[in-house]
Order: sequence, then structure tokens, then C-alpha cells
Amino acid sequence: QVQLVESGGGLVQPGGSLRLSCAASANIFRFYTMGWYRQAPGKQRELVAAITRGGSTNYADSVKGRFTISRNNAKVTVYLQMNSLKPEDTAVYYCNADGSLLGSSVYWGQGTQVTVSS
Repeated sequence: QVQLVESGGGLVQPGGSLRLSCAASANIFRFYTMGWYRQAPGKQRELVAAITRGGSTNYADSVKGRFTISRNNAKVTVYLQMNSLKPEDTAVYYCNADGSLLGSSVYWGQGTQVTVSS
């Protein structure tokens, strides 16, 4: 069964840091574009950051300069380093694996809660 398992969420004070991890259960994900999305209460799910299999990245304007996405293809894991966190970063963060360019499916993790509050 194909799975994406996220970890690393939690409660942090404004200005703090967290690192999210997403481990994939299948080696095929090494060829997928991987991303992190988030959804705050009452808002639509939005792209936070994405990274292609070759390492090209893109970020939402709201997180540029504060968040960094990276991947370890040997471990089939993608990371999101979040620094200088703000209360408006509070949301459920979802890992995404997009195989559509390969004619495959799009997969989602179960989500991990990130709360930024003093």
C-alpha cells in the first residue's frame, strides 16, 4: 500500500522553528514532484513549497526566505524546514506526491498540525 507519513508538527512560539518530514513507502516517489500544502481553518488548501525529482524548488510568496524544502531520494523522504514561524503559519500541513507528469496518481499524507502561538 502506497503511503506518505508525515511527522514533526507541534506547538511552537512565534519566531521559532520546526522541521517536518514526509516518508514515502514506495521507491517510485523518487521520481515524483513532492510538495507541502497547508490548510488553515476556514481556508482553502494552499501550496507551501514543492521540489521536483531534480531538485528544482518553488515556494509560496508568504514563506519565501523562511521555509526550505529538501528531499533525500535514497531515503524517499522530503523535508520542510520552517524558520521564523508566524501565527499565520498555523495550519494542518499535508505532504503531497505528484506523479501526474508520469501518468500516475497524486498522493496525500494524513496531515500534521502546526500551531504557532505564544
